[in-house]
Amino acid sequence: MKRFIIVVIALCTVLPSFGWGQKGHDVVAYIAECNLAPEVYQTVVKKLGNHSLVYYANWLDNASYSDQYRYTKTWHYANVDEGYTYDTMAKNEKGDVVTAINGIIAEIKSGKLSAEQEGVRLRMLIHLVGDIHCPMHAGRLSDRGGNEVIVKFFNKDIKLHSLWDTALVEAAHKWSYTEWEQQLNRYCTAERKAEIARGEAKDWLNESHAIAVEIYKSSPAKGKLSYDYIAYYTPAIEKQLLAGGLRLARILNELYD
Repeated sequence: MKRFIIVVIALCTVLPSFGWGQKGHDVVAYIAECNLAPEVYQTVVKKLGNHSLVYYANWLDNASYSDQYRYTKTWHYANVDEGYTYDTMAKNEKGDVVTAINGIIAEIKSGKLSAEQEGVRLRMLIHLVGDIHCPMHAGRLSDRGGNEVIVKFFNKDIKLHSLWDTALVEAAHKWSYTEWEQQLNRYCTAERKAEIARGEAKDWLNESHAIAVEIYKSSPAKGKLSYDYIAYYTPAIEKQLLAGGLRLARILNELYD
């Protein structure tokens, strides 16, 4: 187990810091897939060029580095400094994850997008709904969402942001994305799913920020984190991944029902 975690940490030091790592985004996308109305699933797959939601779950992380989609780099997060809220924090003029999600939904609803444009917007939406549920994507601007906070995870240095993106998810459960869906979704009643799926992008960002506030308190710079930390935060990871998937499903069901 320790060897596995060390390998994950080593990878995290060279990967770009976006939202959940590949596993987390795949989980959110697959939970959404499994909660789409059958006819909505067929419509969305067709608009994605006959690809599943999981196929494009991580697309935007790479696309944001291309010249064509470089404008989306700030769309993956919404920083909230200590003592501020999303409403009182100065907004990034290039946009953030809240404005991006709301804007994409409005564009699709307008019916003015070409088939190609709508397909691209759907790819973005799948990813960004995952991002808004990653707590450090509502972290502080002053440390770039935990990118400048170095903690020790099993005695190895890692950025707090990277810990939450990838290493902690893999340490919580060594499951495939289908196993994550099976374990999180299996006992959730229709009534409970509807309750979880409520709200709008700003509400979800505020939930993530509340978790981020707690994370900062329990994850001081150079703090030593290991098994107790994993055990304490695994329920929060499970909650956020399930919520992300159910909320993405609700958005798509409403857009394409």
